[in-house]
Amino acid sequence: MPDDRLTRVTSICVALREVTREVHGQHVGFLVRKKHFAYYLDDHHGDGIVSINCRVLPHDNRRLVATDPGRFYMPAYIGARGWVGLRLDRGEVDWDEITELLTHSYLMTAPKRLSKLVAQSAG
Repeated sequence: MPDDRLTRVTSICVALREVTREVHGQHVGFLVRKKHFAYYLDDHHGDGIVSINCRVLPHDNRRLVATDPGRFYMPAYIGARGWVGLRLDRGEVDWDEITELLTHSYLMTAPKRLSKLVAQSAG
């Protein structure tokens, strides 16, 4: 059965330039030019969490987790490399916040030319 959260995350990501999607069971990776900028995870390694994982500025992941540990968490394996997890299975989802996080992660990952084009179209 399709998950509305995954559908919405996918629509946000594929609206950005040159994004591709990799499906691995219940998990989906979003890439720009073969580099991951976001993941949609559903019960990753049996943790029972539905979330997105994306890149943030250095140390912002720790700040976000400290500010709201009920929603943000340090993802296994990639948290130490500047990624943060945002739970989609806890209360109301702020889709503006999700869009901002995914877009920012894309801008950090995409080549400068693509980042510039997306930033110009957003602003």
